[in-house]
Amino acid sequence: MPELPFLLVDAFTTQPLQGNPCAVVLDADALSPATRQRLAREFNQSETAFVDAAAVGSTEFTVRFFTPAEEIPLAGHPTIATVTALLQLGRVLLPADGSPLVLTLNLLHGPIRVDVLPSVAGTPALIWMTQRRPVFGAVHSPKEVLPLFGLLPDDLLPGAPIQTVSTGTPQLMLLLRDHAALRRASVPDAAALSRYRAGSDFFSPHLFCLGGATPAGHTFARHFGTPPDVAEDPVTGSATGGMAAYLWRYGYLQSPNFLAEQGHDLGRAGTVQVRISGAPEAIEAVQIGGTGVLVLEGRLRNYL
Repeated sequence: MPELPFLLVDAFTTQPLQGNPCAVVLDADALSPATRQRLAREFNQSETAFVDAAAVGSTEFTVRFFTPAEEIPLAGHPTIATVTALLQLGRVLLPADGSPLVLTLNLLHGPIRVDVLPSVAGTPALIWMTQRRPVFGAVHSPKEVLPLFGLLPDDLLPGAPIQTVSTGTPQLMLLLRDHAALRRASVPDAAALSRYRAGSDFFSPHLFCLGGATPAGHTFARHFGTPPDVAEDPVTGSATGGMAAYLWRYGYLQSPNFLAEQGHDLGRAGTVQVRISGAPEAIEAVQIGGTGVLVLEGRLRNYL
């Protein structure tokens, strides 16, 4: 049984023990889906990334993402963590002329593009992920959804639909009135949320409001899961992409470029840079950007 390298990376931060941690297992070609799922439970992070082997200097990698409960087709903070891990181990090489490095990650539902900008003044490299073109799904009843989070109708921003939006992974979008309503939202009862999910079209719920947690931010968010997944995810990339598409589509943004903040109340502050291309009624692309910090490096043994 060969030992496999793994890294623990904090994504969407420049500071260790902030942002969102993700385990990244490299040279994972021989691992079956069942073994990957067991390892994701063992790491017990919101997601674990598994990267198949590729030649040093390659620009194309096969990657899969698993929560403790299941495989998911696309995830943001594991993408940032995966590329950070590849950079840290010298598996990918930035161009000598300072130009961006363009990578292809082959995910469960096909390839995505990742652009890596060289580090500036000692900060980690900035990693930009281009997500799938947004798909707007079902519109949900506030009477059914709000009680899941202990919220009242007045907590929802007036006129804001509760809707499933996907830029690769479908998320339930709730735009709340203000920070007070967002902080008042309770972690949902796992059984109740699971029952509602079973008859719906989304993976997990994303609650957010306008105005950042700091003066630099433009939005503030919380993201919930159901056991065995984490109850509340500190900083989410795929859900931020869906949130960006929602806000642009319905006219809640003044600019297609903004800063999304999340995790501050959990003691894991994170910042996601966002860029949207295309008109609100015909969004062409959503990109999320961030940095990652290596926290832990080790080797897997006795995993079969």
